[in-house]
Amino acid sequence: MIRQSQGFLSQIYSLADFLCIQLMFLFSWWLKFKSGWIPYENPLPIQTYALWSLVYGGVAIFLSYFVNFYTPKRKKRFSYELFTIIQVYTISLLILLSFLFIFKELDISRSYLLLFLVNTILAISFYRYILKLSLKRFRKKGFNRQFILILGAGSIGRKFYKNLLQYPELGYEVVGFLDDYQEQHEPRYKHYKPILGRVDELEQILSAITIDEVIIALPLDAHPKYGRIINVCEKAGVKTLIIPDYFDYLPARPYFDNFAGMPLINVRDIPLDEFRNRFLKRAFDIVFSLIAILITLPLMVLIALGIKLTSPGPIIFKQERVGLNRRNFMMYKFRSMKVQTEESSDTQWTVENDPRKTKFGSFLRRTSLDELPQFFNVLFGHMSVVGPRPERPYFVEQFKEEIPKYMVKHHIRPGITGWAQSNGLRGDTSIEDRIKHDIFYIENWTFLFDIKIILKTIINGFVNKNAY
Repeated sequence: MIRQSQGFLSQIYSLADFLCIQLMFLFSWWLKFKSGWIPYENPLPIQTYALWSLVYGGVAIFLSYFVNFYTPKRKKRFSYELFTIIQVYTISLLILLSFLFIFKELDISRSYLLLFLVNTILAISFYRYILKLSLKRFRKKGFNRQFILILGAGSIGRKFYKNLLQYPELGYEVVGFLDDYQEQHEPRYKHYKPILGRVDELEQILSAITIDEVIIALPLDAHPKYGRIINVCEKAGVKTLIIPDYFDYLPARPYFDNFAGMPLINVRDIPLDEFRNRFLKRAFDIVFSLIAILITLPLMVLIALGIKLTSPGPIIFKQERVGLNRRNFMMYKFRSMKVQTEESSDTQWTVENDPRKTKFGSFLRRTSLDELPQFFNVLFGHMSVVGPRPERPYFVEQFKEEIPKYMVKHHIRPGITGWAQSNGLRGDTSIEDRIKHDIFYIENWTFLFDIKIILKTIINGFVNKNAY
């Protein structure tokens, strides 16, 4: 029933959002003008504020429909919803301010409007998050299901079926397969949903069974059949999705571009290729690194004294690393080893109980305090607070031949910490696992993902048994 009433659900969502906006109007009014916690001058009558609150609610709902915010989002992460909420309600406030200017309503408290905006974003984000969690549990128990038919019982179709079983909270159920070359699965796959017939029988299957989406998981040589399959599905009002036979070469979330009037698949879509994302990340890097430098400056002075008193040589160790777009830069660290030749430091891997380390240097490495000067690298634009860890050119040349997709990490700025490091992949750990984590981060970057990595790094602590 729910599955067939998406239009009605969209109306329920919009009504709930509108009511939430008005509740936040009342709460913000009380907080600003009645609680006594915030100083204020004599406000306009509440009726005036209520009128503009209704206008704001109408604008926000209109924009939400305009950006398709009320379409089904069971496949999307909550970070998408949160980003959309912030965008919609911030733009709605700017539109409201334009209305206030046009109608010369200049006595509305601007601090109240800011309070109203923050409370509205927090309230709607909270109830949407609770709703998303509730729906996941609801679907996991077998309710609000959507039914899928897979065309192709070969390796692609079986892999999709196996992967889908790992996400019961999405609420999808496979009713079966269609395949031209086998009537039933091999014995080792006998627990899979049955093969219902041939691909040419799709039209009869759709008319006999309730299907919401058809997944085309056919090999490349079946390409001539795609046109008829899509026509049959569209005639029946069923969505069609295609898994390309070369999906192993594509990123987790492939991006379709248009070039010379032709649709193209971007094999490596990177969110940080977008200017607004790069700007947001760079602005955060500058602010965060400045704060980190100011807070840790006394500690860095003590570390510098410790290095100077315990071993001869410079305080700062500079080493060439490979960064954004394969460009080399000098990375800064507090010196933790005895002074050595450039060739030795650039080509030798640090090992446990390395005789080159000083006693004070061992402490710096275990606690990651030797990394503090890298906040200056962040300020200079060589690095980011979060990103794949940079490596020395000597080892990059080795790894790019030995480890698939190793060079993908250089599509973005390297970081002081990263998704791999926050999951314990530091020092003497698998390079392959680190690269998998780095590529996942690159393809799935969001601002909230950066915050999560920073918090995870802080919570897990900077001491690491693998950091030699």
